[in-house]
Amino acid sequence: MQHDEMIWTVINHQFCSYKTTIGKALSDRTLFCKHPYSVTGLCNRTSCPLANSRYATIREEEGKIHLFVKTVERAHSPKNMWEKILLSRNYSKALAQLDEHLAYFPKVLMHRNKQRLTKIHH
Repeated sequence: MQHDEMIWTVINHQFCSYKTTIGKALSDRTLFCKHPYSVTGLCNRTSCPLANSRYATIREEEGKIHLFVKTVERAHSPKNMWEKILLSRNYSKALAQLDEHLAYFPKVLMHRNKQRLTKIHH
């Protein structure tokens, strides 16, 4: 069983190899995430692909757009944790596919992925 809050506590307060900062002063410091599956690129609890058992992101690989979905049911097998779903080249069909596959995910995550699809597609 994956404990998201415990994982985030370790990543946030101890060490994460994907975490990077910009700005030298503590007041100016912004935390970023270099993980390839991070939707926003920011290092925070809701955007962390490692600390969320239900997560989804969109990536472009070799000219094709894929939706990567992580669910808790696959947590026992890290190799198969991310399901790779090919999205249609047609923008409106791809949006419909996102609505279908992310129907039970948080609305914020669905919206971020739609924004990412728009950025990649246009």
